[in-house]
Amino acid sequence: MKKTAIITGASRGIGRATAELFAANNYNVIINYNHSADAAFQLYHDLRKKWYSVALFKADVTNRREIDAMTDYCLNTFGAIDLLINNAGIAQSSLFIDLSPEDWEKMIGINLTGVFHCTQSVLGYMISRKKGKIINISSIWGQVGASCEVHYSAAKAGVIGLTKALAKELGPSKIQVNCIAPGIIETDMLNPYNQEELASLADQTPLERLGTPSDIATCALFLASEQADYITGQVIGINGGFVI
Repeated sequence: MKKTAIITGASRGIGRATAELFAANNYNVIINYNHSADAAFQLYHDLRKKWYSVALFKADVTNRREIDAMTDYCLNTFGAIDLLINNAGIAQSSLFIDLSPEDWEKMIGINLTGVFHCTQSVLGYMISRKKGKIINISSIWGQVGASCEVHYSAAKAGVIGLTKALAKELGPSKIQVNCIAPGIIETDMLNPYNQEELASLADQTPLERLGTPSDIATCALFLASEQADYITGQVIGINGGFVI
């Protein structure tokens, strides 16, 4: 029997690779997007050409009404929600002293409050079944902090705290909550870096390369599997040894 996954921010980067991998592994996949409509529709059509079971849903993770509508759509379309992957996120580099209140609120809203909205929205269904998995995408900067990314680091650290606390709370309901902390991954978030800077980051990584979205997607697929049923509340660093 197919399982069903909602993947937020699934139009590009890590979310796209994750949607592709889960669809190829016999999941029904809700491809969530907000602004990247062209990329989302292209992904949808590419996967449908392979006869994969996917659906699109536009929703802003900071808007609870839209998120609840996505939850209802998933249940009406596929009849279940087995897995939520909270991947949607933004990044911004700025000196802390230069951050505006709007910069702070936007970062926390999408990267942390969005996880709250999406998770709480699906939990009523999961708790009633005493079954389900939640995978949150944080960052190594949520573990160790990054200069000029204080608001990003704070939001991602919040995701880690949410993961650990919620795993304890949901354990009796047989729901696993885990977190992936990606390292330096080749996505659009690296666009501000030039080739010399990217080469330097690879040199600082013990495995001497940057990560790929597929590296993260593969870990998510394992955490979603039955082989990971005894894993909860964990933060798994996929970073090539950049942070140990």
